[in-house]
Amino acid sequence: MTVDAAVEPYEVYAIRYATVERKAAENFIGGDAHETAQHMDYFVWLVRNRRHAFVVDTGFNAQAAEKRKRRFLQSPTVGLKMLGVEAATVPHVIITHLHYDHIGNFDLFPQATFYLQDEEMAFATGRYMANPFFRHGYEEDEVVAMVRNVYAGRVRFFDGDVDFAPGISLHLLGGHTRGLQVVRVWTRIGWLVLASDGSHYYANMREDRPFPTVFNVGAMVDGWQIMRDLVEDERFIIPGHDPAVMDLYEPPAEEMQGIVVRLDAEPRE
Repeated sequence: MTVDAAVEPYEVYAIRYATVERKAAENFIGGDAHETAQHMDYFVWLVRNRRHAFVVDTGFNAQAAEKRKRRFLQSPTVGLKMLGVEAATVPHVIITHLHYDHIGNFDLFPQATFYLQDEEMAFATGRYMANPFFRHGYEEDEVVAMVRNVYAGRVRFFDGDVDFAPGISLHLLGGHTRGLQVVRVWTRIGWLVLASDGSHYYANMREDRPFPTVFNVGAMVDGWQIMRDLVEDERFIIPGHDPAVMDLYEPPAEEMQGIVVRLDAEPRE
């Protein structure tokens, strides 16, 4: 699992932009409705070194937060700007999947090419969207807008796993949606995986408790092992919505407390 010595390691950041209170029954299939509430955080991610900068997912905006009854903290672009990145000039955005909380601010990245799995676009525009269970996580207008981006030449598709850039690979998991992809990144601590919704919480994967919003439970469970095989240490698989991420990692600067943490580091015990 080594990488070419010429590849410069990437810095990886989680940018928190929204949160919501949850109960265990909402986070785990078979969860006990009487368990203590646990909140869910919403993130986008920045992967960069001196040569390249990639944004992973784009989050949602205040209007979507009001509609979905989420607590909106600030635009994800605020955290990016704190890190010296202007959303309006970002050239590359990796989209893990097309749910509202992962593509809702696509319009704030007017110069970007979006990178997406074939399976995800087929899923979001295909037969399963006639079923309210599967379409709940999607916003019709956002999916249609991404189709328009396809016609504008701004979407690049992949069919399965791909070496995306030196030190970065994308891996098709499915499970949560049919076309969910995760991002593996070479860092100063070795390989790190941004799981996105491959595992919403650490506990989903570590305790074998699948998240209830799912297309294929078997593929979700298989995806946990795929991610484990992509890293040397399971601690370096970063879940997509766990508030523990903000406690386990340090902010790059004091003014970023509660907004940004750096992930290419040993987590706290």
